[in-house]
Amino acid sequence: MYIGAGILLLLVGLIIVFAYNGDMSIAGLDLGAVGWIAIVLGIVAILLSLVLDRRRRETIVRDDRRY
Repeated sequence: MYIGAGILLLLVGLIIVFAYNGDMSIAGLDLGAVGWIAIVLGIVAILLSLVLDRRRRETIVRDDRRY
């Protein structure tokens, strides 16, 4: 579920940092820094979703039926 949000944040951050050539400061906010923060948050969200997905799949099943 978080992998989609992570990819979106990563793409938005990459576009802001590498493709946007306009004014890099809007209302005192540095867009370059915002882009790098979005990239880092995107990577963290992707890694977190992969780790949590792996934890969910490790299920131990015990068969205690006696015949």
